[in-house]
Amino acid sequence: MTSHAATLSVAQQIKNINAPLSAKNKAAKFWIAMHESGGSYTARNGNCYGRYQLLITYLHGNYSAVNQEKVANEYVKGRYGSWIKAKKFWQIHHWY
Repeated sequence: MTSHAATLSVAQQIKNINAPLSAKNKAAKFWIAMHESGGSYTARNGNCYGRYQLLITYLHGNYSAVNQEKVANEYVKGRYGSWIKAKKFWQIHHWY
């Protein structure tokens, strides 16, 4: 028996993860992704990895696009409250 998540495509899983975000938050998230990695899920810079250049330790060995999306949302919600606020921070400091 397969789980429901296993039957969904990666794109659909990512869409579901980001569904609760407003259009403005989705736009800010995309903006950060483009500035951090050019949108690449495999970009690496020192101890940071993926589309959102998260610390490798945050990903707990799961570098999948789905996990990166989930972890990035959790990180931003916990640290900034929203992707909009994270983008504003990034624009000042050139990191988030």
